[in-house]
Amino acid sequence: MEFKYCPNCGKRLDEGDLAKYRRVWKCDCGLELFNNVASAVGLVIKMPDGKILFERRAKEPRKGFLAFPGGFVDPDESAEEACVRECMEETGVKPLSLKYIATFPNDYDFAGVKYKTCDIFFEATIPENAEFKAQESEVLGFETRFVRNEKELDELPLAFSSAKKTLRKYLGLD
Repeated sequence: MEFKYCPNCGKRLDEGDLAKYRRVWKCDCGLELFNNVASAVGLVIKMPDGKILFERRAKEPRKGFLAFPGGFVDPDESAEEACVRECMEETGVKPLSLKYIATFPNDYDFAGVKYKTCDIFFEATIPENAEFKAQESEVLGFETRFVRNEKELDELPLAFSSAKKTLRKYLGLD
């Protein structure tokens, strides 16, 4: 994100004030604005047949690509609470349990802004015979795929690099 004017005093900021990819912007008025990372969650759901559940994304970024159920963590919400909320919103299913897998940094390009995220992944257990209902604004549909080795992993059209790193760790391929 880049600012041309200080949001506090309105002073026009020059290039010296706006070093690209800086973690903090400073103005002469004393404002220090931190460019913090956003938190997001993703759920690895292994189906009874051993396949992994993926969503086909319904919107940008990476519309049409595969992703895990998940999304951004809301203010005043834990990562675990976000997992339950996102899973229920996107799949219509409430997870029975969550088990931490890993975190990975990610870039989330949306509307011309590159957000830096810390993606937090959990393995989710869901009820047997769960019926999935896609959230139309977020999910085009669901796919289950075997992912057991590097070849099958490389063939997946995944939306985000953090998902690939998570599967590599989850499968013990790293």
